[in-house]
Amino acid sequence: MHHNINLPATQGLEARVANLKELVSYQEGSIVSRTLIDKKAGTVTLFAFAAGQGLSEHTAPYDALVQVLEGEVEIAIAGQPFRLKSGEAIIMPANQPHALRALTNFKMLLTMIRS
Repeated sequence: MHHNINLPATQGLEARVANLKELVSYQEGSIVSRTLIDKKAGTVTLFAFAAGQGLSEHTAPYDALVQVLEGEVEIAIAGQPFRLKSGEAIIMPANQPHALRALTNFKMLLTMIRS
């Protein structure tokens, strides 16, 4: 079963220290997201994927930086698979098809810059 759960935007994070991994929790069989910044210039969103969950192949009109905070994920960009683990990052180029699948429970920070 696949559910997307969008949590309310995080308020009160300005000018204070936060542990990103603690701002979003796993939900069995689901993908949980929490937007931290949503501006005209871009977005910063936290995600928690239950093991086995993923996003099917799609494209985005903007470059996106994925930073893995916890766990492992396979990200395919233009058909080429990349395996990332905690502490690693990858840039998904604009207009390139990409997909991802959680190999374990995993959390990521997604930064999208609009241009």
